[in-house]
Amino acid sequence: MTNPNVQILGADGKPMPPARRGRALGMNNGYGGYSSHTAYDAADMRGQHMRDWNPVLWSPDGELNPYRDRIVSRVRDLVRNDGWASAAITRTLDNVIGADFRPVCKPDYRALAIQTGLSTFDHRWADEFGRALEAAWRTWSEDPARFCDAQRKLTVSQMFHVAFRHKLIDGDALGILQWLPERLAKGARYATVLQLIDPDRLSNPQQNFDQQTMRGGVEVDEYGAAIAYHIRKAHQGDWFSGNKQVSWERIAAETEWGRPIVVHDYDFDRASQHRGGAGILTPVLERLKMLIKYDGTELDAAIINAIFGAYVTSPFDKQLVGEALGDGEEEAHETMNGYQDARADFHDKNQLRLGGARLPILFPGEDIKTVAAARPAGNFAEFENAMLRHVAAGTGMSAQQISQNWADVNYSSYRAAALEAWKTFDRRRKNFGRGFGQPILCALAEEAMDLGELPLPAGAPEFLAARAAYTRAWWMGPGRGYVDPLKERQGAALGIESGFSTLEEESAELSGTDWRDNVDQRAIEVEYYANRGVPLPSTLQGAGADAATEEPKAQ
Repeated sequence: MTNPNVQILGADGKPMPPARRGRALGMNNGYGGYSSHTAYDAADMRGQHMRDWNPVLWSPDGELNPYRDRIVSRVRDLVRNDGWASAAITRTLDNVIGADFRPVCKPDYRALAIQTGLSTFDHRWADEFGRALEAAWRTWSEDPARFCDAQRKLTVSQMFHVAFRHKLIDGDALGILQWLPERLAKGARYATVLQLIDPDRLSNPQQNFDQQTMRGGVEVDEYGAAIAYHIRKAHQGDWFSGNKQVSWERIAAETEWGRPIVVHDYDFDRASQHRGGAGILTPVLERLKMLIKYDGTELDAAIINAIFGAYVTSPFDKQLVGEALGDGEEEAHETMNGYQDARADFHDKNQLRLGGARLPILFPGEDIKTVAAARPAGNFAEFENAMLRHVAAGTGMSAQQISQNWADVNYSSYRAAALEAWKTFDRRRKNFGRGFGQPILCALAEEAMDLGELPLPAGAPEFLAARAAYTRAWWMGPGRGYVDPLKERQGAALGIESGFSTLEEESAELSGTDWRDNVDQRAIEVEYYANRGVPLPSTLQGAGADAATEEPKAQ
């Protein structure tokens, strides 16, 4: 501590003022105090580069919730009206969700065996149980009557597509698991129904400020766990909904026995966060808007240059010369008028053209001047690419995936960019599967088990006692695809042969297919070749040599 009795004398021998004494000692009070130097440049408060940069230290909910509506409305406007923003969302959706986002069920038989002491919980049972649960999922999620959807419009994969789009743009994916047994009479197999909710409707009742137990419409307990959600009965933009716009419904997060009711998924940026961070375009929103404005300005300038290709000049202008000469110069005025009238008559008769076959003949004193096409600017393309790389980096994609310009990309560079982007896509898929898909799978599995549709050995625990083990799954979306099919398939085959990967992994990653379906289809093809008496292709001979040598069956 500084001794208050010690005095520091200046050059004149007199005690220094406190402010100067602090500077002499290099003191700093931690809030931009006396010293212009700190141990960290990042804490500097006096330098020209840092002194005006003073962001506020907000809580995670305080940073976002008061401004969420403004941010989301801007992002949505950008996605609606800009091709690059739309491309970033579309490419991410296509790579993460695709057209068939579904679970691959892998019940944890080891945990069940330890919990129960039953040897019947083995890998064979797990395979049988998983396939049965996947069949129940397909029956429910792909029902042509769309009983899985509260609105009876979409399949579950399509609803996942919409929910993940909300997560990308709005920051939240929100749904309610309804129980509608009345649909069983209409042909539904299950009473579990998913209803998607626009995240805009999740808000504090009467638009009140956040409180200790109410954060952006999420009611939480003392530990921050969600216990209920407050959802408007109608979107605030639905002017035709009457008082539903200003009425909220409190919906419990789960039932008394733990069945999920509200499914809410978002990416956590910080601990104790209760709403999503307003989507993947938020960090690059300002730059992207500026790029759009710059691009539009260049386009406008180029159009103007194209329209005004050339113009004709003359030494006189009829109106200006007349005004300049005035009434006192009648003779000169008449002369000028005669010249201008002759010019007008000449052009009316000759109708000069720049693109015609004949050479334009000018009136005496006239001259043709062309407009130099200086748009777009010489560095426009390079600048635009640099800005797109910035946007792509913020969204976890490559610039080529947003611009769809592959002109300057070779195999190696594209492969490296695709692998990096795929890590982000894979993370987003797994997080969405766990956060949004898994509660829905648990709800359906509970109903399917109650109906006795899933194979269980004697002594198996109740669903609630081993819910995590029964519903363990990973989520499959579209495959990564191929840059060079030959090289990548050869690499996949080597991985399987060496034991570094499996048919399941390679089928899911490269093509997004189920390896069992592939094997079943392959067996059908081998048998069909044999029945028709057609030699097997070389790629199938190893798998069906015996079948191919059998006597063809009568057709």
